[in-house]
Amino acid sequence: MLYIFRLLLLLINIDQETVLNWFGMEDPSNQELRQAIESGSDLTFSTMESSTNISLETFRLLTEGLWEKVQDGLTLADIENVLFFILFIRFVIIAIRYNLKTSFYITCIGLFAGYLWYRHLIDLISMYRSVLLKLPFLHKLGMDAVQLRSLNRQMALTDLKLGENAHWYNPGQVIYYAFTKGIVNIDPETGLRYYIDPISMFLSNLQEPNKSNIVPFYYNVYNKVIPKIYGICSKFWNQLSGVAAYAVITRIGKRYCPYLVRWHWTFLLIIGMVEQIFIYFIYRVSYFQSFVLIPKAEIIPATDFYQGYIDPNIALQVNILNGIIACVVLSHIGLIIFGLFHAIWGQYFYIPFFVENTELHIGPRPKNSIYSGGYTSWQDSKEKEKNLNRLLPKLWYGWFGKGTSSQFQFVPFFKKLFKKVFQKILKQLRK
Repeated sequence: MLYIFRLLLLLINIDQETVLNWFGMEDPSNQELRQAIESGSDLTFSTMESSTNISLETFRLLTEGLWEKVQDGLTLADIENVLFFILFIRFVIIAIRYNLKTSFYITCIGLFAGYLWYRHLIDLISMYRSVLLKLPFLHKLGMDAVQLRSLNRQMALTDLKLGENAHWYNPGQVIYYAFTKGIVNIDPETGLRYYIDPISMFLSNLQEPNKSNIVPFYYNVYNKVIPKIYGICSKFWNQLSGVAAYAVITRIGKRYCPYLVRWHWTFLLIIGMVEQIFIYFIYRVSYFQSFVLIPKAEIIPATDFYQGYIDPNIALQVNILNGIIACVVLSHIGLIIFGLFHAIWGQYFYIPFFVENTELHIGPRPKNSIYSGGYTSWQDSKEKEKNLNRLLPKLWYGWFGKGTSSQFQFVPFFKKLFKKVFQKILKQLRK
């Protein structure tokens, strides 16, 4: 299998141009060739040189291009490009280390765990969309959230564009579109759409008087009872679908669900209980700012000859609230993106209280399985004994949970700090 994979790599031309085009960037050699054609200069072998192989220069161009994109504003498309690039690199590395089959399984596990975080990220930016539009680096995320919300409203009113807007992160929508597309037939002459209903076709072939008795009852059920039952079930499913899927996959199907998926899914459910506090806090702060403070800020309205007068105290309050909103939203979205990239890499991270509660539900990581993901150094028996003797919890366990050799102790640090401050105060008093 490994030799087949190596042969596949030879068939794919992965050079500098391929990597840059994946992120929507132009190769400098192509840019020089295009400028030479536009200027009408003679083409030489140096200008027509093909793209170079991947090197440190490629990563420099990639870093500069991504930094320019982030300065213009981060979008969902940029996040997706980075995620799938990481998945591809990880797939290649694991395939070389193990084999193609194992690499495919491990990559799919990381993809599913990352899918959970990505769905949560989309829900989060949809809730913060009005706030994100005001932030300089995240305003494009707010625009993406507004577009997704408008698309959802259009799909709620009509299913005509459902197939065009079905995304990979919404598999239920894709399956629903495939099913509805299969049972709908369009007359090529008139363009009328009608459903292929086997029951109606069977009833139309009944003989009288059974047909006249059954058909009205059937269409009464078809047009009134079934839509009401469907609406009730849809509302019920929208409320409990996440919990039901979690219970079926991670609890009932625990034997077949990888530990990485169970860990990240449980962690998301636990932090979801705390997230609502910050989300509604931002809602209240934004409402207070927009409908209470800002209407009172302009005491004297502006005219053509006068700029107006704004109460400096209210302006200060508005600026302070802007800073609070920006800090909370950036921290919240940053945490979700942090967890998203850890899940894609098949890794874990540590946050006090939340990780302990997560692992109380699903247990420790099986270290003898290559499908269980990365490191969880906080689960080591020695580390657990040290945590029992600590006054404050340890916050950092190294990158990807590998652990740290030099442990930063908070209590001795603060003791030394207070001792130095106290000695300086005594010296000042003695003078």
